[in-house]
Amino acid sequence: MSIYLAEFLGTFLLILFGGGVVASVVLKGGKAEDSGWNTIVVAWGIAVAFAIYAVGGISGAHINPAVTLGLAFVGEFPWQKVPGYIIAQVLGAFGGAVLVWIYYIPHWSKTEDKISKLVVFSTVPAIRSYIHNFVSEMIATALLVFSLLFIGTNNFTEGLNPLVVGALIILIGFGLGGTTGFAINPARDLGPRIAHFLLPIHNKGDSDWKYAPIPIFGPFLGSLLGGAAYQMLYKNDLQLKYWIVVAIAVLVLIFAVLKSLKSIKNN
Repeated sequence: MSIYLAEFLGTFLLILFGGGVVASVVLKGGKAEDSGWNTIVVAWGIAVAFAIYAVGGISGAHINPAVTLGLAFVGEFPWQKVPGYIIAQVLGAFGGAVLVWIYYIPHWSKTEDKISKLVVFSTVPAIRSYIHNFVSEMIATALLVFSLLFIGTNNFTEGLNPLVVGALIILIGFGLGGTTGFAINPARDLGPRIAHFLLPIHNKGDSDWKYAPIPIFGPFLGSLLGGAAYQMLYKNDLQLKYWIVVAIAVLVLIFAVLKSLKSIKNN
């Protein structure tokens, strides 16, 4: 199996399991209907672990364009492979979403709420505030990439590493996922959102393209920030490119805080 097919398969499995559990929880008539956020978060963590088991030995199981970008940024992955990895990941996510739709076909017509249908495919913020949603995705993804890099410095019992990464996803979901649904993965959001747009889902509503840039560019900046923080703190690598990323992230944070303070003052 090629590394690109492996990334396709890994991301396909991630969305099939992760999107599948969301469908099971939010669509009407399912056995797990209304089983809640805890079920979703834990299932996504396990889905990540199993996707890594499936293809980690072939491609490294990035299964996430933000991870691919972050690793390339710090020199842990060749830049020439980045476009192929990202294309494979987005296509895999799209394919997984299509199969989730097929699997749950009887349930779409029984579900009236359009947002419930959309969240099976892509993230929807709890409170829509684009700058704060962007910051949420940036920080959560920065923590993901930062943690993956320091996890990689440890020697685990053979076969344990995917479970550790899955536990990290669960922790991020519980601790930082309540604001946006923790996409932390541009392919995980974009591929299924395209599927939602194209598929003949019964009474599906809008695909919310106005929000779509947030779970793409927030994670991308976060991946650079996580990589920069790791290099600066663990490797004492103070290259200018890392300072630039940190400066941009700080400016984004300051802007978000100032906007919040202005909003509070106006109210």
